[in-house]
Amino acid sequence: MAHPRPDSLEAALAKVFEDQNTRASWFALTGGELLFSAGDAPDSLYLLRSGRLGVFRQDEDQPPQFLGVIKPGEPVGEMALIAGAAHSASVVALRDSEILALPAEAFFDAVRTQPDVMIELSRLMLHRARERAPGVTEPSVFGFISVRGRPIRPFVDRVAASVVAQGFTCQVIDHSALSSVSEWFSRMEDTHDFVLYVAELDEPSWANLCARQVDRLFLVGNALMAPPANIPARIAHGLQQFTDLILLRDPRMRRPANTAVWLNAINPGRWFHAMEGDAADAARIARVITGTAVSLVLSGGGARAYAHIGAIRALHEAGIRFDFLGGSSMGAVIAAGPALGWTDDELEARIQRAFVRTDPLADLAFPIIAMTRAGKVDRLLEEAYGDIDIADMPLPFFAVSSNLTSGRIEVHRRGMLRRAMRASISIPGVMPPVVVNDQVLVDGAVIKNFPTDVMRHLNAGPIVGVDMSQMRGVDPATLANPPSWWRWIVSGAWKKGPPIVSVLMRSATITTDADMETSRAETDLLILPEPEGSDIRDWKVYEPVVAAGRAAALEALSELKGPVQTLRKRPSGGTPTPFADEDARPATSAAE
Repeated sequence: MAHPRPDSLEAALAKVFEDQNTRASWFALTGGELLFSAGDAPDSLYLLRSGRLGVFRQDEDQPPQFLGVIKPGEPVGEMALIAGAAHSASVVALRDSEILALPAEAFFDAVRTQPDVMIELSRLMLHRARERAPGVTEPSVFGFISVRGRPIRPFVDRVAASVVAQGFTCQVIDHSALSSVSEWFSRMEDTHDFVLYVAELDEPSWANLCARQVDRLFLVGNALMAPPANIPARIAHGLQQFTDLILLRDPRMRRPANTAVWLNAINPGRWFHAMEGDAADAARIARVITGTAVSLVLSGGGARAYAHIGAIRALHEAGIRFDFLGGSSMGAVIAAGPALGWTDDELEARIQRAFVRTDPLADLAFPIIAMTRAGKVDRLLEEAYGDIDIADMPLPFFAVSSNLTSGRIEVHRRGMLRRAMRASISIPGVMPPVVVNDQVLVDGAVIKNFPTDVMRHLNAGPIVGVDMSQMRGVDPATLANPPSWWRWIVSGAWKKGPPIVSVLMRSATITTDADMETSRAETDLLILPEPEGSDIRDWKVYEPVVAAGRAAALEALSELKGPVQTLRKRPSGGTPTPFADEDARPATSAAE
């Protein structure tokens, strides 16, 4: 076993923790157990001796956001201890782990006589502060556990081959390694960029070991089969946010189905659909693993959101394919198209049929609740999306609405797609709210017009964002000199609603500078279309707005120095160690 350099952090910490006078203590955590929670006062410096720890942040109204992995030999909690501030994130054991704890007083006594410890810790803190990209500390050890009758090894091998095709090293480890010593597992993890453990349905002992050995787990099932009766141990330990579901389907099954049954049984953090034997779907899972999966987030913007269509076409022509999609208001309506597998031409045809050739806000009503009845919008959404469940969409998708009952955002990842769309575009005063389980839902843009932070919780890879938040969408001339009722009716302008509709739509979707800056900072490629001559309710003005979106996307792409997929890509650092006896090794390497 190689020893650390004398001036390394590991060597410096080893001197402190091995000193008999430092009063360091040893303890173990089982997978899923907390080391400390955000907000706890720091009382010790921890050193991970074996296992792996996960760091995550819990933002209000959001699921836990995975920030990174702590590996053996690394300290934990040093920033809070030195700063004398509460822990800013929670740390949980991803697998069974052994930890050394040094009380705060003993730590500060030790650094007075060994200043090199503080120097090395300072270097580490600077590195962790600078390296904000998730790819630097993202998981690298994944488990694939079968919960279906057919073998999943061929699928995992295709995923591993796609990982290698990206330029990484990857080791696939199967049940033949069950009798291997722990040092062998550590060596595989240390010498490869990624390690994929795979366990079949009839290998319960190996599956249990895999579940407790990996950073993140994929359960691989079949949507047409019932979920397993026995929940894997990892779920039972409370690590749902680190457990994902992959549902494989037969190529003869055109669309995913039955996903909700699996979600109710397992409650995974994320879920993915893939076709049996399809190389493109295996490559998509590989991108999720390597942190190169590309997300698309589209903001609201009323009729001016047609610009998203031009941007999507330009991005597709540049060879960019999206692995996650989401949006708010009209951005969600348009993002749903690619998530459903619509081509660019189909997306344009459907949006034109639903919004351009018709008058979605033409069914005016006496404004008791809203200016329109929204019956026409309901029919158009039903025609476009039918009875599709969001969970059954081929690609991961979300829509955002605003919950007036709780005052928080509502993230729709399950349930009827058209109902989520209806809630996400329900501008207060323009369309009646949607009531679900006694919760009053309105347009997502009211609270979160550009939900990039929601996407960041789902995907560590590059985020492409198209934002219309601050684009002027109200014609001042129309408001300064409003038409008479007679002229308004005779001209046919009544079909898009009175000018007050523009005021209501724009007022409900104003984004503060602070919110806009925060949302845009989460993107890796930001596209800002500037359509001219269109009002936020001008549903008939289509081509110029689409062209503006395409032009903005082309301009943003021209400024890139490399492919979008690599904007957050971690460097390949694995150097596989050859085996002395090739025939004796217990697993195969996809890197060979």
